[in-house]
Amino acid sequence: MQLVITEKPSVAQSIARVIGADERKDGYMEGNGYLVSWCVGHLVELAPPESYGEQWKKWTYESLPMIPDKWQHEVKGETAAQYKVLKELMNDIRVDTIVAATDSGREGELIFRLVYHQAGCNKPVKRLWISSMEESAVREGFANLKPGSDYDNLYYSALCRQRADWLVGLNGTRLFTVLYSGKVLKVGRVQTPTLAMIVDREEKIMNFKKGQYFTVHIMMDGIDAATGRIDDKGRADEIVEACRNGQALVTSVIKEEKVIAPPKLYDLTTLQRDANRLFGFTAKQTLEYTQSLYEKKLATYPRTDSQYLSDDMEQTARDVTEAVIHSVLFEENAASNPGIKRVLDSKKVTDHHAIIPTMEIADTDLAALPETERKILSLIANRLLCATGEKHSYDTVRAEFSCGGHVFAVSGKSVTQNGWKDFEKAFKRSFKVAVDRDGESGEKKLPELSEGQTFDRVQTKTSEHFTNPPKRFTEDSLLAAMERAGAEDMGDDVERKGLGTPATRADIIEKLVKDGFVRREKKQMVPTEDGIKLITVLPDVVKSPKLTADWENALTLVAKGEYSMQEFMDGIADMVKELVRTYHSVSDEQKTMFGNSGQEIFGKCPKCGGDVVKGKFGAYCKNKCGMNVSRAMGAVLTDSQIKSMLEGKKTLVKGLKGKKGSYDAYLIPEGTTDYSYTKDGKEIKGFQYKVKLEFPKKKK
Repeated sequence: MQLVITEKPSVAQSIARVIGADERKDGYMEGNGYLVSWCVGHLVELAPPESYGEQWKKWTYESLPMIPDKWQHEVKGETAAQYKVLKELMNDIRVDTIVAATDSGREGELIFRLVYHQAGCNKPVKRLWISSMEESAVREGFANLKPGSDYDNLYYSALCRQRADWLVGLNGTRLFTVLYSGKVLKVGRVQTPTLAMIVDREEKIMNFKKGQYFTVHIMMDGIDAATGRIDDKGRADEIVEACRNGQALVTSVIKEEKVIAPPKLYDLTTLQRDANRLFGFTAKQTLEYTQSLYEKKLATYPRTDSQYLSDDMEQTARDVTEAVIHSVLFEENAASNPGIKRVLDSKKVTDHHAIIPTMEIADTDLAALPETERKILSLIANRLLCATGEKHSYDTVRAEFSCGGHVFAVSGKSVTQNGWKDFEKAFKRSFKVAVDRDGESGEKKLPELSEGQTFDRVQTKTSEHFTNPPKRFTEDSLLAAMERAGAEDMGDDVERKGLGTPATRADIIEKLVKDGFVRREKKQMVPTEDGIKLITVLPDVVKSPKLTADWENALTLVAKGEYSMQEFMDGIADMVKELVRTYHSVSDEQKTMFGNSGQEIFGKCPKCGGDVVKGKFGAYCKNKCGMNVSRAMGAVLTDSQIKSMLEGKKTLVKGLKGKKGSYDAYLIPEGTTDYSYTKDGKEIKGFQYKVKLEFPKKKK
């Protein structure tokens, strides 16, 4: 019997229907020689630092760097029940083979392998690798299961990514939080360089100085020709006077035929960019909507960085294109002779091909889809029509004039074939999307001009202009910047460029917002004051887009077996060690830059010596050493009692609970002691006051 393990319950149900496992059990499906169960995202994760021992429980400089000799994993508490189901099924004597059917990508491979190893399973593994949830694709995938070992390097790459994020993130976060004694300063391998790009753009905007300039125009017979930029108003006025009511001579007429090739198919990043620009969807929303369409069998696998289909998909592409043309997604059916071969290139398809609709689009009531998903599906469908459409061609004319000894120029264009832009305009009409910056320059057709032609008594005018600051990032432009980061310093042979992967960029942006370093203002991504401060104090080694892009490329080489896991991890460990060695102290003034001065300090922690401060939810130790400073003998302490206890003074606490009821007592601090208890199946550990009791004398 084969045990099939998917990443999500919904995917498990779809696969179970196809392979005949239709008997529902507790946490799995059974039937036709199969057991089908599921993960719920990451069931197993890297253990936190405190799990490695006392030395890493305190947030201190002396405990850094934290580099485990042997990595530990633990089961996530909130999904422990489903992990238990999987572990029992993996070790079920009926099961002779495990089929890894988690998402076909780096993270999907990691999710399965961590559960497999944590459960102590050693049964043979086969891999289901599919790009569509259509029944035909699932059946074909099961007919062509791959040996699990074929994906070992992909797993090693995923482990490197996970461990590198742990090393850089936790060491960097603890180091700079301890140094600056303020709020938790979260550092991330990918999110910090992304924040650095946003802050760098904001600084350019803040430092921008507006510049004024002028252009001079001559007008004749509906033609408006202009000079280039003129910085001096007096000089512009001189040209106006020199040309007023004068004669203009055509000195040059250059005509060109130009072509705009159809766009490529969507990968995840380009889909997220267009969805943000056209509909205002965040990158995370677009991924969620596309994932839902994938699970509904209406679109292919979303987490892809390819914009092509493999060569063997020619007939599939033709059939899907025909289905799209006759679907209800657009206001009109369009006659088309699609150029399918243009979107086929197996050499440019990595783990997954480009995102396209599936044949299910022909048999599904698309009007019943949520509006958000219908918009995304329409975008994907329209891009298939555009990518296989005819070229867009137009003629351009650039004419130059001489008047009063000065040169003026004008350009015009006329479309000769609309081509693929017909599909684009039909889509925008369907969703009432405004025509945007996609090459519509506003140039109009010029009258016929020839060299030597003259125009008498021309009109003149001056127009005033100002230079514009750089624009803030939107998610559209930020995703593009993340994708390009470091590319200018890399050769064309580099496998993967940029920050993160198509699958992770949305989460990176969300983390920056959640952690309070970036805020959204409509479509704009604006760094907060703390975000700007953080990038100001962090060294280049943790905020360099180039360095992080190098790491991402190295991870791709690990996945291909061209770079060893050990080499990659040694490089990350060396960087972390050097970071801790280099940054060991800051000035007292710098320590307060993240708002520490506004917090009331109650005293020093009896466990680690760190500051105990008043927080939003009560007093706490800033070193997060696990000391419970706000309770003693089960009683919640007041602010004054906390101060007294931290000073080691005898403190009267009323209403302590005992077997015979409540009582009052003086608590005399005598150091600390540890405690532990189990909650929701998880052991909770920490430290508390060790006290000696002294009872008040009773009044006579």
